[in-house]
Amino acid sequence: MTVNATLPVALHANNLESYIHSVNQMPMLTQEEEVSLADKLQKHNDVEAARQLVLSHLRVVVSIARSYSGYGLQQADLIQEGNIGLMKAVKRFDPNRGVRLFSFAVHWIKAEIHEFILKNWRLVRVATTKSQRKLFFNLRSMKTGFSALTPKEANDIAEQLGVKPEEVLEMEMRLNGQDISIEPLETDHEDAVAPIAYLADDENEPTKQLENRAVALLQGEGLMSALDKLDPRSRHIVESRWLSDDSGATLHELAAEYGVSAERIRQIEVKALQKMKQELVLLAS
Repeated sequence: MTVNATLPVALHANNLESYIHSVNQMPMLTQEEEVSLADKLQKHNDVEAARQLVLSHLRVVVSIARSYSGYGLQQADLIQEGNIGLMKAVKRFDPNRGVRLFSFAVHWIKAEIHEFILKNWRLVRVATTKSQRKLFFNLRSMKTGFSALTPKEANDIAEQLGVKPEEVLEMEMRLNGQDISIEPLETDHEDAVAPIAYLADDENEPTKQLENRAVALLQGEGLMSALDKLDPRSRHIVESRWLSDDSGATLHELAAEYGVSAERIRQIEVKALQKMKQELVLLAS
């Protein structure tokens, strides 16, 4: 019997049981039906044939996904990823090799679920190489207790999986490690210090860097540009009062130099500084 029904329930976390019940009601295909549908898909790109092949094997995905329930991830997400693997398997399935779709699809379903777990189980990836992946998905089941592995146990597991004992111990440490929130949690007490407090580098923070560059510009090129806007007497007074390597000239010393009162020198200085400030504001904007 071919699968002519459509899946009545969409896959969501809140209706998982209804979804599982629905896929278990889908009839399995006979080998003859499977070969016929796969042949239509291969030769004629028959979308309906592909749909029937997928629907009839959704229960396989559910069964496989349930075996990965110990990683703290939503069962619905695992099934969804497994379904992607099933669709990839259907697309590549060749019935002429004498293998049933069930056996062929298992590899693709597990591969997608494995990839999803490795990407989402922790913020930091715990397994990237082939040997690390093998350890990740077998170490838990091969441990006999909750205590740390002894050297002998690590050697035994390494020998069975064809990896080094130190790789076994490193993976055990990664599996037992915990993710730490970089920012304070709502449940933390007032005195709790989160990593963000001591990992942040205020001096290299982007806005701080922009501010430092702006200050450097104003103190260098900006200052010279502002001085260039002054007349020679005003510039000499400002430089003598504020930019001298010595302690700076007094108002009376400059008054004697120009033959005017100290009050007049002060007025020229104030006007010059205001003009420079306006120029610096324009440069900073």
